[in-house]
Amino acid sequence: MIEAILYSTDGCHLCQEAQQLLAPLVDNGMQLRVVDIMDNDDDLQRFRIRIPVLALNHSIELDWPFDIQRVQHSIESIS
Repeated sequence: MIEAILYSTDGCHLCQEAQQLLAPLVDNGMQLRVVDIMDNDDDLQRFRIRIPVLALNHSIELDWPFDIQRVQHSIESIS
């Protein structure tokens, strides 16, 4: 199973767009955990100007803007 984490924060309109983009994959069984970078100093330092960032299995990070095809291709490359 793919572990998907969306690094985000409240009030980030791009993060909301990313969640909406990922919704069909979640509806088809992908488990997505949304992590607020404000809750962890390491995450804040790492992702501050990059959010939203989608991490897949701790090995692939997709910076915004990403599209559904890029996400699917990345998932396929892990499987």
